[in-house]
Amino acid sequence: MQRAAVLVRRGSCPRASGPWGRSHSSAAAEASAALKVRPERSPRDRILTLESMNPQVKAVEYAVRGPIVLKAGEIEMELQRGIKKPFTEVIRANIGDAHAMGQQPITFLRQVMALCTYPNLLNSPSFPEDAKKRARRILQACGGNSLGSYSASQGVNCIREDVAAFITRRDGVPADPDNIYLTTGASDGISTILKLLVSGGGKSRTGVMIPIPQYPLYSAVISELDAVQVNYYLDEENCWALNVDELRRALRQAKDHCDPKVLCIINPGNPTGQVQSRKCIEDVIHFAWEEKLFLLADEVYQDNVYSPDCRFHSFKKVLYQMGHEYSSNVELASFHSTSKGYMGECGYRGGYMEVINLHPEIKGQLVKLLSVRLCPPVSGQAAMDIVVNPPEPGEESFEQFSREKEFVLGNLAKKAKLTEDLFNQVPGIQCNPLQGAMYAFPRILIPAKAVEAAQSHKMAPDMFYCMKLLEETGICVVPGSGFGQREGTYHFRMTILPPVEKLKTVLHKVKDFHLKFLEQYS
Repeated sequence: MQRAAVLVRRGSCPRASGPWGRSHSSAAAEASAALKVRPERSPRDRILTLESMNPQVKAVEYAVRGPIVLKAGEIEMELQRGIKKPFTEVIRANIGDAHAMGQQPITFLRQVMALCTYPNLLNSPSFPEDAKKRARRILQACGGNSLGSYSASQGVNCIREDVAAFITRRDGVPADPDNIYLTTGASDGISTILKLLVSGGGKSRTGVMIPIPQYPLYSAVISELDAVQVNYYLDEENCWALNVDELRRALRQAKDHCDPKVLCIINPGNPTGQVQSRKCIEDVIHFAWEEKLFLLADEVYQDNVYSPDCRFHSFKKVLYQMGHEYSSNVELASFHSTSKGYMGECGYRGGYMEVINLHPEIKGQLVKLLSVRLCPPVSGQAAMDIVVNPPEPGEESFEQFSREKEFVLGNLAKKAKLTEDLFNQVPGIQCNPLQGAMYAFPRILIPAKAVEAAQSHKMAPDMFYCMKLLEETGICVVPGSGFGQREGTYHFRMTILPPVEKLKTVLHKVKDFHLKFLEQYS
């Protein structure tokens, strides 16, 4: 059958016809009418609901990015829409994100990363030769000479070699590249090791000993894995020291309802900022050896030591110096990261863990578990390499690198002392010395009337305090209840990363708010 040619003028639309002479518009009308007479169906129930979801995920809490941070985001949006507040900006003092707080990147690290990301720059005279040398070495170890390729699940071989060399220099104790695992930040390594360690049910379920106050990653992973959290309390009256008698108490009580197998240490401390003495580390290692506990040493703040009376000692070094009985038997996983220290490269998500005295068969299981996520970001691995393999004396970039590193760490030391001093001048605030890391964790007085007001809002008292602080000053800090604290005490965690003048402003605003808060609820 021949189709008739239809000439259509611009701006007109002919009536379309179907194959049996019926117009398309008539057919559409009939179809619409047919749909109207169909009985309405009730909406299909969702498969995934709060009731049906994984209960372990629902139990996870992560205070550092919890409700108060969501509220801070809402307030920022309101400010952008022109809604008037008693302040002009939200200051996010809730998280240790150095570059977001204005810290400048280390030049050498960014030069090597630029060269690795865009290798054509290797021909540019604008980049120093020591940066080019490191970039070439990293790229030659990558598939297709590109950061865009997958690496081995354990990480790029030459970067693991550089990490091992760094540990050997730091500790004076040999490190084996085969014991090095590159990770997506330290958090990834901690989660992975805990996955291997958690087993059993009922009273035989794995117990994980963590410090209180703690970094909420630990409680979150423990909840996700349905393990048993075993709290041991740091001694606030003694600068947040770790007491082995407290470890014994916690272990003894935990054995009634679980099987404690893991002891987690954060040194320097987060959120508490204490730096453990060598004697304390020896006592902890002896305790772990005696009680057959797997040690996890979170050492991401190892460059952040400010008190002249303190020095960082790695658990690996002390373990080996205690002799063969300990160094050949105590199972230890140590963690480091690009995110803290003087680098502050949080976004690259670079990290490593060194795991020693691991059973050979478990080593295979660990590699298998890591292979499921293929590999950590190769750009993050490259950033980690620059942290452990910085310019050496005599190299072109050494002086500038040393100058920048010392500036960052010196500035942090000044801000640590400034924060401690100013907080301790405020009635109702008590702040221990900030020996290391990058946070203050002051104890705050909350009057009984404020506690009652918090309860009426179904909030923890320190959450109520921090929410009020945010709403009245724009300063976002994290309540101590998100990290854990002794019953009847209240705290908040605040980073010391803002520039000095902004930090002074923050501290004075907190002071004014606190005095007003005490007056209002006394």
